[in-house]
Amino acid sequence: MSKPQALRRLSKDLAIDLGTANTIVYARGRGIVVDEPSVVAVRVAPTGAYTEVLAVGEEARVMLGRTPGSIAAVRPLKDGVIADFEIAEQMIRYFILRATGRQGLFKPRMLVCIPSGVTEVEKRAVHESARAAGAKEVFLVPEALAAALGAGLPVMDPIGTMIVDIGGGTTEVAVISMGGLVRSCGLRVAGDHMDEAIIRAVRVKKGLIIGTHTAEAVKLDIGCAAPIGEQRSTTVKGRDADSGIPRQVTLTSADIGDALKGTLSRIVEAIRETLETTPPELGADLMEHGIVLCGGGALLPHIEQVMADATGLPCSVAAKPMKAVALGAGHALEHPEVLKRIALN
Repeated sequence: MSKPQALRRLSKDLAIDLGTANTIVYARGRGIVVDEPSVVAVRVAPTGAYTEVLAVGEEARVMLGRTPGSIAAVRPLKDGVIADFEIAEQMIRYFILRATGRQGLFKPRMLVCIPSGVTEVEKRAVHESARAAGAKEVFLVPEALAAALGAGLPVMDPIGTMIVDIGGGTTEVAVISMGGLVRSCGLRVAGDHMDEAIIRAVRVKKGLIIGTHTAEAVKLDIGCAAPIGEQRSTTVKGRDADSGIPRQVTLTSADIGDALKGTLSRIVEAIRETLETTPPELGADLMEHGIVLCGGGALLPHIEQVMADATGLPCSVAAKPMKAVALGAGHALEHPEVLKRIALN
């Protein structure tokens, strides 16, 4: 093995899908090595300052909504971008250590996926957080391009393809050809907004106050994009909006489908706006190849049918929708010629 090859092997390069809801880390040569919620539990001083990191990832997620005043469960990303620089750095540092083991002589190069439409300040925040967490070199890659690569689309060919990545904080809509974004739209409406819509609907229709953790669980259990087929139901517990006394109600998949209509309509609108400005030649390609969905939102039952009915294009869900961005970023990490073409810096 040559010296440059040996150095590359020791460098433990990483690709990170730094998501609002979950962070997934791909290690070069090993595949996905970390898949954890983007949550950090910290101790809070009487002044309100964070003094100590207590837990990161799944261990911190279970604390959401359940902590005393001296402990806070923080999500350092909001709408796909870093909202808390210091906590984001601590979280990235933890995931780097999880992926590489104890840091030694060689710091990792890091590829980080970012949503479209982010500002230069937001890009710099991601770059600086990764460097502060221990990365030797940082590459920023458009999330939509990574998602398309991970979904197996012919991203580098002169063919128009469309990816819709419905994540936790953002929905990425993009038409791609020859390794670039021909048209793209970053919509800060996604899975978190679905949870908020469920919370509002349950309060208005059932008079019950529930938290985000419960709303997400309901979405995963009986959520649907359209009330097709057999209706499912579940029982949820919360606090009565009038009396404040704990009680429970029964929700159906039709209830949740109605609650999600507004969020899905905004996503459909973004897709239509993107299609309206797509060059005709690529539009013809999309008639043939259709739309590919990925991200956690793509797991919502019947969502591909709703999108197909709304756009008139065939629609399908990627084979591994939750991991498409990380797998695409990992592909770029494994193939320098691809990374050179899609990296923003």
